[in-house]
Amino acid sequence: MPDHSTFSKNRHGRFRDSDMLRELFEATVRRCMDEGLVGGEGFAVDASLIKADANRQRSAEGSETVDWTALAETRRSVREYLDTLDEAAWGAASGVKPKFVSKSDPAAQWTGALKGHAFFAYATNYLIDLQHAVIVDVEASRAIRQAEVGAARTMIERTQDRFDLWPARLAADSAYGSADNLAWLVHERGIEPHIPVFDKSGRQDGTFSRSEFTYDHDQDAYVCPAGKLLRQRQRTYRNPRPLADEDGMMRYRASKHDCDACAMKPRCCPNTPARKIPRSIHEGARDMARAIAETDEYATSRRQRKKVEMLFAHLKRILRLDRLRLRGPLGARDEFHLAAAAQNLRKLAKLLPNGPQVMPA
Repeated sequence: MPDHSTFSKNRHGRFRDSDMLRELFEATVRRCMDEGLVGGEGFAVDASLIKADANRQRSAEGSETVDWTALAETRRSVREYLDTLDEAAWGAASGVKPKFVSKSDPAAQWTGALKGHAFFAYATNYLIDLQHAVIVDVEASRAIRQAEVGAARTMIERTQDRFDLWPARLAADSAYGSADNLAWLVHERGIEPHIPVFDKSGRQDGTFSRSEFTYDHDQDAYVCPAGKLLRQRQRTYRNPRPLADEDGMMRYRASKHDCDACAMKPRCCPNTPARKIPRSIHEGARDMARAIAETDEYATSRRQRKKVEMLFAHLKRILRLDRLRLRGPLGARDEFHLAAAAQNLRKLAKLLPNGPQVMPA
């Protein structure tokens, strides 16, 4: 009989170094594909928070200076944290310092996203096929929106590379509806975004919102409710200025002469000389997402997207993975891979209770 520590030693050694658990998960995906359970036409993506094995009492404030190099000499989770500082799903996802940082598991994110007591957490990200809710990819990340969007891109790219799956549409919630992410899906991956557009242009002070201004593609101008044009350039500059700022936003401005004589000025720009309308350089992808949102196919995708939420409910209530047992990004990744593999195997057993279906020759 092997020693009781054999598995735990291999888990941090040969299992992790060889990426065996990732290969195990991908083997379940290939088996589902072989049995015809993956359609490949429509995908859905979402993330769910899983509590980390970290204690608030053993944490440091985000502004506090911590000698992570010294801690890394004795703690594997700290070494893994330092190795992921430049990755899009981890340290590079956001430059904002969290309120608290765990000294035992610094990659875990301090979050109050569940509207209750704040806690340290990781995010498990699922990319599923909408035909039978088979998990085609899983990724661990920080528990913030930017990291989850970066993880979604990683999963889409990896699924196309590993399994040659190119979905026609992707269903997700508004957290994935930023302008640059929609543009990436449409222009770089050729995927229809069945995603609500992330838009904060609405106003609560009674003045006209951006949606009340109509964009004229032929003139490259906005038309205000009074019928006047807002252009990017109302005059010619001796030294041409860039049309878009560093955030990828273009500014369309009304003429001060038009605004001064307009009877609607109190409802449009009461505190500024003339009205300005920002427009993203990716507005074409946003317009496409808005047009898709008016279709029957979008309503179908919204209903089917609930399948990924049901998988998260099964993960936490049935598999009891509501708190991690391992620490560090690699520990979270291993637990998420094993859980997703178990859910895919359960799907196989449920849909193919009599074993593989042999097709007639």
